Amino acid sequence: MYEPEPRIDTQLTAEELNDLYKAKMILENPGFAMKVAGYIGKPIEFAIDKIDSETLNQATSKALGKALDIAIGSLNEENGTPPSNLKHKVLAGGSGAVGGFFGLSALVIELPVSTTIMLRSIADVAQSQQHDLKDMETRLACLEVFSLGSTKSSDDDAGESAYFAARATLAFEMRAALQSVSHMSSQAIQDALAKGQMPILIKFINTIASRFGIVVSEKMAAQTIPLVGAAGGAALNLMFIDHFQDMAEGHFTVKRLEKKYGSGKIESLYKSLVLQG
Repeated sequence: MYEPEPRIDTQLTAEELNDLYKAKMILENPGFAMKVAGYIGKPIEFAIDKIDSETLNQATSKALGKALDIAIGSLNEENGTPPSNLKHKVLAGGSGAVGGFFGLSALVIELPVSTTIMLRSIADVAQSQQHDLKDMETRLACLEVFSLGSTKSSDDDAGESAYFAARATLAFEMRAALQSVSHMSSQAIQDALAKGQMPILIKFINTIASRFGIVVSEKMAAQTIPLVGAAGGAALNLMFIDHFQDMAEGHFTVKRLEKKYGSGKIESLYKSLVLQG
């Protein structure tokens, strides 16, 4: 259990403060690239420059387009159940095995599948943190998770937060997107998207894509390094979904506490927490 410093004045319970501390541990720690480096025994930065940007953009755009369609139309699971992280990891691993077997050429097909699986898993996590998937803000917050964890805050300044910086980047687009769809049904939004008539919502997704693409490029770079075919692809996808499950756990923990205590108070308290080790 995290023990707060005496100087921290908080109304949070000890359990809630511990939850916030664990969320910060997740959200401010090194992300997907570090996990991959630990798995393959070498950094992947050198391989990122070799990535075909057109293939990357095509894969990311297709994946998030599919995720947006699902988030608007069919994220309507039962509330009150714990997240099915293992089930989604098995599905993601299977998708990665197929992608690993066929190589980078399959990424444009495989990434939308794995992203869909991750979105379902992220929604599970949101529900476990007492968020209602019937609420459009929660649905868009599920998409927001794909923009998290591509950078790390400075170890030398506890007040710096890569997490809140990422949220700040999306804040205006998030508010505008919510306003643009507040009077519309899910079906009407999907119909308008199909006709290219939702520029504000598309701008929101494009902002997410710019950060999601960083993690996707790290995944692609890892796939250029000889692994073990299908088994290597499965392992990479397990790390991929594990990364975003972690981001979702931290994100929706923070948002749960913000609903109760206010966003300003939680952000200030979050930044004041000093991570140990």
